[in-house]
Amino acid sequence: MKQYLRQIHPLAWTIIIGTMFGRLVTSMSIPFLSIYLTRVLEATPTQTGITVAVSSLAGVMVSFYGGYISDRIGRKIVMLISVFSWAGVFFIFSAAEHLWVFFVANTLNGLCRAVFEPTSRALLSDITSPQNKLLVFNLRYAAINLGVVFGPIIGFQLGSSESTFPFVISGLVYIAYGFVLFLQFKLQHANLPEPHQATAPRLREALMTTGRDRVFLPVLIGTTFCVLGYGHFSSTLAQYLARSPIFENGSQMFSYMLSLNAVTVLIIQYPLVRTFRNFPPLVPLIVGNLLVATSLMMFGIAEGVLMMMVSVILFTIGEVLLFTMMDMLIDRIAKPEWKGTYFGTIGFNNIGSVIAPVMGGLLLSQFGAENGLAVFVPIALTTALGVPFLLIAHRRFVVREKQTEPTSLSM
Repeated sequence: MKQYLRQIHPLAWTIIIGTMFGRLVTSMSIPFLSIYLTRVLEATPTQTGITVAVSSLAGVMVSFYGGYISDRIGRKIVMLISVFSWAGVFFIFSAAEHLWVFFVANTLNGLCRAVFEPTSRALLSDITSPQNKLLVFNLRYAAINLGVVFGPIIGFQLGSSESTFPFVISGLVYIAYGFVLFLQFKLQHANLPEPHQATAPRLREALMTTGRDRVFLPVLIGTTFCVLGYGHFSSTLAQYLARSPIFENGSQMFSYMLSLNAVTVLIIQYPLVRTFRNFPPLVPLIVGNLLVATSLMMFGIAEGVLMMMVSVILFTIGEVLLFTMMDMLIDRIAKPEWKGTYFGTIGFNNIGSVIAPVMGGLLLSQFGAENGLAVFVPIALTTALGVPFLLIAHRRFVVREKQTEPTSLSM
């Protein structure tokens, strides 16, 4: 293990560590946004859902362009512009006093994330040797969850459900992250891959290429339902716990649920990945989808802390299976010159994150937090709709691998 860690590119370590601190500070603030809007600004569940959803909607609209532009002009420029812009967005959050300002700020938040995230993942793929890619992608995912272990608890102590001050800390950390990236880019300039200006596809060609990919298209549709289910954790569940008559201090409980989610990821990620790494990469996605759907159903049944904790653990196992293998799957599907394009296009599955807060808000408005089953059963069933598409993608992927095997052997 140590020899593999030593082989990881210094810039990859910067992205991994920066991701950890970035998620630490954002998990202090963003997950509590729906509670803040409901409590402080007295927004309705539907208004809150729309304000939370707009971030993902903006991300869906530009995620393809983020990856595509990084293929055309290079990862460095795109990452630096987006990370410093992202810092500015957090300062807008901190100064916001009206619902429409939060709407605008969250729109910009989604834009910055949708450009920075696929570009950073594509860069990790560029600078990492094939034998280390699974390790690097999983280190990045572990870094995300290490940050989320402490972020929600710190955020709750700082009063994130009633104050925008934690957004100031987020902005300062992202400025620091940007400067470290700038220095690393200067130091590692000679070792960075050049933009694929000569061979990167035109926009229309890129859309046609990803759209015609018989494996990628059902993966995109299937994972949209997976992301839909995942999106309810930080939106619908947060509002449900804050309003539910069953749980006395729902905001505090939600912060603990977020931390339990992250701790569980750190504990189970390595053994789970080792168990499933030799399976076809779509099998973990299918199992993960079913586990997330089951846990969402259990959220509606839970009447005590223990049942809620078991539900979170099941949800987390499904989450790990979904998101640790997705990057590796996209990396295997995409051609080298189109990696940014594919990593950007898979961001269209965030339409699930757009639908989740709005759907959850409407269900809570209709049935109320006292009717957990009526809220979470439709959510669970909708999430499970991803399974048929993932099964189709699995069959097609197996066929494609068999067809390319003789070619790779002959080479």
